[in-house]
Amino acid sequence: MQPTAQNLDDPTLYLNRDLSWLEFNRRVLEEAQDPTVPMLERLKFLAIFSSNLDEFFMVRVGGIQQKVQAGIPTGNGADQMSPALQLDKVRQTVRELVATEYRCLTTEVLPALLERGIVIRTAAELSEDERKHTRELFRREIFPILTPLATDPAHPFPHLLNKSLNVAVSLRRPGDADTLYAVVQVPGVMQRFVPLPAAVSGAKANSAEVAGDPTSVQLSYAFVPLEDVIRMHLSDLFPGMELGRAAAFRLTRDSEYELDDEVDDLLEEIEAHVRARRRGHPVRLEIEAGAPQDIEQFLAEGLHLNPADVYQIPGPLDLSGLFQICGVPGFPELRDPPFVPFPVQAFAQSPAPWPTIRARDILMYHPYESFSPVVDFIEAAANDDRVLAIKQTLYRTSSDSPIVRALQRAADRGKQVTAVIELKARMDEERNIIWAKELEKAGVHVVFGFVGLKTHCKVALVVRRDEDNIIRRYVHLATGNYNPQTARIYTDIGLFTGNSEFADDVSALFNYLTGYAELPQWRKLLVAPSRLQTVMIEKIEREATNQRAGKPARLLVKVNGILEPAVVKALYRASEAGVKIDICCRGICSLRPGVPGVSDTIRVTSVVDRFLEHTRIFYFENAGNPEVYVGSADWMDRNLSRRVEVVFPIEQPDLRQRVIDILKVSLSDNVKARELLSDGTYRRVKPAEGVPPLRSQQRFMEQAAEVGNRAATPPVAEVPAVAKPRVVKRPPRDKGQGRRGT
Repeated sequence: MQPTAQNLDDPTLYLNRDLSWLEFNRRVLEEAQDPTVPMLERLKFLAIFSSNLDEFFMVRVGGIQQKVQAGIPTGNGADQMSPALQLDKVRQTVRELVATEYRCLTTEVLPALLERGIVIRTAAELSEDERKHTRELFRREIFPILTPLATDPAHPFPHLLNKSLNVAVSLRRPGDADTLYAVVQVPGVMQRFVPLPAAVSGAKANSAEVAGDPTSVQLSYAFVPLEDVIRMHLSDLFPGMELGRAAAFRLTRDSEYELDDEVDDLLEEIEAHVRARRRGHPVRLEIEAGAPQDIEQFLAEGLHLNPADVYQIPGPLDLSGLFQICGVPGFPELRDPPFVPFPVQAFAQSPAPWPTIRARDILMYHPYESFSPVVDFIEAAANDDRVLAIKQTLYRTSSDSPIVRALQRAADRGKQVTAVIELKARMDEERNIIWAKELEKAGVHVVFGFVGLKTHCKVALVVRRDEDNIIRRYVHLATGNYNPQTARIYTDIGLFTGNSEFADDVSALFNYLTGYAELPQWRKLLVAPSRLQTVMIEKIEREATNQRAGKPARLLVKVNGILEPAVVKALYRASEAGVKIDICCRGICSLRPGVPGVSDTIRVTSVVDRFLEHTRIFYFENAGNPEVYVGSADWMDRNLSRRVEVVFPIEQPDLRQRVIDILKVSLSDNVKARELLSDGTYRRVKPAEGVPPLRSQQRFMEQAAEVGNRAATPPVAEVPAVAKPRVVKRPPRDKGQGRRGT
């Protein structure tokens, strides 16, 4: 029986947030299973899936476990699912997904890579020469790093780092019947997979690996997991002991934290929470399938974990380490065709950005168009003697950010430079703390925003005394972060404008972020938490009113998540009025489309493809006078209530039409899109009879190439999205390989 349309608080009208997120990660996994995806890209999606799942446990599962332990009977989401039921469904779904992940790896991806000369061996599969090589490597480079950790009355169960890979071993003293246990942490400073150089020099595949002719495959790259190398040489770590069996395991800890409203020093508080994160309570134990029962019990008891939170893994642990294999040189046939972002034509012939931005608004669509104009904008401001001030928000940026270096240089040159750095950017806190301290040393005025709000908006302001002696302001607004690395793999829209009304709002925004200014009457921007949710709901309801009055009404939306109940209810009411609503939502979606009498006219799709969909676009038909907005905010409670967000209108007619075209192409994808069904599952969209296939990201790449070719200008040389991993000493490495994005 369907709930009545009038009861929009009925919990059956809403999907659970965390189960919806797991469905998103299922779509990531489906890309690894897709036979049309090149094989190294499939391997990459397995790594992304694993990395995503790590963050899910670190951020979400710990909180659910705590609610269950506290006996809280009802969930706080609109779906009202109890924490106990939610945790049970999470565990069940994760086990199913992980089983699918390893089945894909072992039966499809690794055999196909072996045929092309790339193999991951187990210890048992190593040749004598390879064993000799690993023995020498262990003694020379691995053994000096390792610290075996005993566990007995004098040595309590060791503290193990979050996401650490370890080897547990049982052993006895000679002549003693008592079993002892010890742990060896696999060093994270070394590569996850140890290269076997004999393969590089042209070794053949083992007969056990290739059916038929054992010399049919010429190996190019062979690897063995680091934990296998350690396990082969445990006797070196426990001399004189009788070794029993060993098992690799991995621990995930709760990494979420809450800040007290009364914080004296936000930087100091965040640093303390980052340190505490390493000691968060365990939420998941992964152990290799077939591990001895006594070792599993020893670990579960030592970590105080419920047996239901132990996951037996049928293969190498921590598949996020597969990024290393994805980065091997060569094999273009196993990768997506290379794509280099094309120049933004408005800047192609301009030595400086100022006259170009003064002339008209400029819209950029990354990664199809280069991110270089954004970097050039800040660098030009740093180097230009006419620039008086630079103000910028920084939520996430790259590990060696040219934008941050430009801000430092600008401060060195005596300009007024303000950086609003969000210290609470999840998993990027350490990098942002480093940048904040370095910027302060250079003389940049660093502001950390608000204790209870994350500053998530993407805004830059340059104040310049132009050649006519008039002071003007130049603005950049965007949906994505000031991160040149993720700008190559995330889809985002950016806008340059010299519009004085936009500049007035942006100036007021920075005053609000850095001072004690009251919220202004915004002229162009929609800003959260002050009025974004209210205005969005008003505009949705206006479409419903227009539909009832027989006027043109339509909603087209592209977001990363939909969770805010007030927005979902407004969409339901608009659907009840008959408004046609098309939504492209990459990730979490609590809305149930297709519920009779409630959401009949709502269609929700999700695109997971080569690039991470990250753009937020909102189209309102407005009785035939369309309004188009772009910004940093999703329709989620955190964006609308607990973050400083900026959504801005696209008013220049040609740019507005371009954004509408982007929306329509995204919503028309019938190759990489999945449609959300009312039960919360997704089905892959297929072209209707007579309709040609349309892969939206491929279409955007083709359009960028057409524009670039017409301009007869070679594309900007940028590093491909998949590059060989490198060691970064400072600041910490990006997590741009993950698929969540913010």
